[in-house]
Amino acid sequence: MQKWFGIVLVLVIGLSGCAQTPESEIFSVTAPKNVDYSVVDEESGLDSDINDPLEGFNRWMWDFNYDILDPYVARPVSVGYVTYIPSPVRKGVSNFLANLDEPSSIVNNLLMGNGDKALIHFNRFWINTFFGIVGVIDIASAAEIGKLDNKEFGDALGNHGVGHGPYVMLPVYGPVTVRNTGDFVDGLYLPLSYLGFVPSVGKWLFEGMESRAALVSQEVLLDNSPDPYALTRSAYLQRQDFNAEVDSDEQALDDELLLEDFMDEIDAE
Repeated sequence: MQKWFGIVLVLVIGLSGCAQTPESEIFSVTAPKNVDYSVVDEESGLDSDINDPLEGFNRWMWDFNYDILDPYVARPVSVGYVTYIPSPVRKGVSNFLANLDEPSSIVNNLLMGNGDKALIHFNRFWINTFFGIVGVIDIASAAEIGKLDNKEFGDALGNHGVGHGPYVMLPVYGPVTVRNTGDFVDGLYLPLSYLGFVPSVGKWLFEGMESRAALVSQEVLLDNSPDPYALTRSAYLQRQDFNAEVDSDEQALDDELLLEDFMDEIDAE
């Protein structure tokens, strides 16, 4: 689940009454795609191949985030944001923030060998920047240059075989892996490099509210899961592999071939 606990200080924007938002409210947001929320073994609730050496701490932090921060801060503020802020305003904010990520997606797609996708990100960036009021209006989509998923530096690392590394659940921020820490590189490219600390936090918060609101429809899966922590962990890592364009079947085949070569060498000796 993406950065959906980082909404702590957003109460200052005047959404103090959003905690009473009706449960039946329908939001114009979309839940994350390409995630199979049934990946966890329902009996054990665990994935044996996941690198989670700090699981005891992570589960404690999960309880803190999930049972305290989310229901009392993140969820009501996010629901209030998508409910009471006019859709055109939210759309403009989302478009503007998304446009800031296009340059890093250009570079990361090139690193992943996706020249065609890098060109799409490039065309979207210059068109929306110059003709869409610095990205507030998505002119590129109107010109049938559709928006692609962002690619972060951690995705490029994963695409080239770098593993996730240890999985960690952070307070407020949520889940992260060691590989994701490489994403700081994306902030070195223009225009993100011009953002100071406060604007960067604001970007993260507004994107976090949209992401958290999009997950409302998935809450029942967590509520009904025998191990919501493991379910969230598996879904998060699966999403990271999808972003990195990691072919799990191909990787498994490569590992099997390496094992066969290793065994052949042993037999030869």
